[in-house]
Amino acid sequence: MTTSRSTYHHGELRQAVLAAALDVIAAEGPGALSLRDLARRAGVSHAAPAHHFKDRTGLLTAIATEGYDLLAAGLADAPGLRERGVRYVRFAVDHPAHFQVMFQPELLRADDPDLLAAKERASAELRTGVAGLTGVPEPRTAGIAAWSLAHGFATLLLTHNVREALGDRDPEEYFLSLTGLLFAEQLATGEGE
Repeated sequence: MTTSRSTYHHGELRQAVLAAALDVIAAEGPGALSLRDLARRAGVSHAAPAHHFKDRTGLLTAIATEGYDLLAAGLADAPGLRERGVRYVRFAVDHPAHFQVMFQPELLRADDPDLLAAKERASAELRTGVAGLTGVPEPRTAGIAAWSLAHGFATLLLTHNVREALGDRDPEEYFLSLTGLLFAEQLATGEGE
């Protein structure tokens, strides 16, 4: 994706570098990311991306921030915890590069205020799903269990470790069947929705 320098206008370079970085991460993982390579792909000087991201960590932090914002938006207004789980899985499938980066804190600037705010928005949406549960003595523990199920399934899905088990089934429907299997009692009594 080489683009002529003359096609960039103020504000477009940042998005072009982010898009190129997401392509690299999706294809080769975050370890393959280099600001110099991204500059080459964008057709700009090797120093140009540093004006927006300072360094590789800044770029990865921007990607994680964008990912948490996308996740929060995807979870918003979901009816019930199960639907939030489905949307979590959908987010991972639709944004695999973001998903890879978001949960590797060693790659990120942990004290970045934009990242912290985006993480809090996503966490608040996940907590809202747990708040709808009735009869749960430890909501925080229930939230971690629900997150573990959705995150674990999404990770297995993205790493192709459940390909054989899925067969031709839709991953979201398969995830719903998993939650039904594990939480049959709560679902039968109307809890958890």
